[in-house]
Amino acid sequence: MCRWAAYLGAPIFMEEVVVQPGHSLIHQSQEAEEAKTAINADGFGVAWYNHRAEPGLYRDVLPAWSDPNLRAIAHQVKSHLFLAHVRASTGSATSRNNCHPFAYKQWSFMHNGQIGGFEGFRKQADMLIPDALYHKRQGATDSEVLFLLMMDAIERGETVPHALENATRALMDLSHRFGTTPHLRLSAALSDGTSLWAARCASDQHAPSVYYRWSESRQGWAVVSEPLDQDEGDWISLPSGHIARFDGRDVTVEPFQP
Repeated sequence: MCRWAAYLGAPIFMEEVVVQPGHSLIHQSQEAEEAKTAINADGFGVAWYNHRAEPGLYRDVLPAWSDPNLRAIAHQVKSHLFLAHVRASTGSATSRNNCHPFAYKQWSFMHNGQIGGFEGFRKQADMLIPDALYHKRQGATDSEVLFLLMMDAIERGETVPHALENATRALMDLSHRFGTTPHLRLSAALSDGTSLWAARCASDQHAPSVYYRWSESRQGWAVVSEPLDQDEGDWISLPSGHIARFDGRDVTVEPFQP
């Protein structure tokens, strides 16, 4: 299972989340504590917002801990909103196109989890993607299909929670028909460059973990798969079956039921 971290608030250097904390995202790529596998070595990626509406994007197939370019970028890039991800593949190849985050226009998205038996119905899943967006399908993951289905729904006027619910439900239905259990395990983060959303759910009792915390020193939200510092005890666990929206200093949590 993958690990991810997102930040929204006053601008900070990305290394303050990705590199520096005692249980930073790079540390989690080698020693995850709340995942099925401790090692997340099948690539990484970061998406960040700054002067343009579209996010900057850097992804590669190396383990996050062994890429000096990631540390250099995280040391130099300062952003008010960024998403970072380390990947443990659930079946698809280790390639740059399969690494998260994914980006489209002003949107960025990353996912941890699985749609059960996806490799057995990937063709049917791909056929759900509208023609107008299919050229954006670059890789082979269930996560990218989920993202493109959600982008189509948002462009048709659906809210982010409904778009993610409906896209997730469509893939989960295929898993019930052609796939295997568990049909769904999901934690995900999505941003439009202004707000940040995070969701958590599963078809069984094992939804991937999501935590969030407001930092007065940074004046921002950290939203993560695992707490970044074990000595900071005020991390809040997002309940399974819920989605949170972070906007400024405000957070809104509501049910999320695909």
